[in-house]
Amino acid sequence: MKVLMVCLGNICRSPLAEGILKKQVQEKGLDWQIDSAGTSGWHVGELPDARSIATAKQYGIDITDQRSRQFQQSDLDTFDLILAMDTSNYNDILRLANSEQATKVKMILNFTYPKENRSVPDPYYNDGFETVYQLLDLACGKIIEEYPNES
Repeated sequence: MKVLMVCLGNICRSPLAEGILKKQVQEKGLDWQIDSAGTSGWHVGELPDARSIATAKQYGIDITDQRSRQFQQSDLDTFDLILAMDTSNYNDILRLANSEQATKVKMILNFTYPKENRSVPDPYYNDGFETVYQLLDLACGKIIEEYPNES
């Protein structure tokens, strides 16, 4: 199972989601590959935001090996599941997808709040990193529940 987390800059939400899901997958002994990307190229090559790093560290997750990268159209073929953090990024991804690829693209919080299309709030300006962590932690657990035998 290959999962890609996507937000705008790939420095706040998607790196946290990647780290959280990696930890949960490892704890369950699943053989999944998890990555993250941003729909913009503003931060390519940069570490996650220091506040994301600090929040992850509080929960025993090290995301300092991650570097921001921009989402590529080829990701639509490479990954089995592409999880958007908000509706704007979801729509940006869908614009690149054909009908078959589009079935892989989902809003991450729909795993927790089905069909509500809730967005993970961007903590960059409002410092809501703890809230984002809690939302993503719960959603990642639900993703594993939905795909328990994927490896």
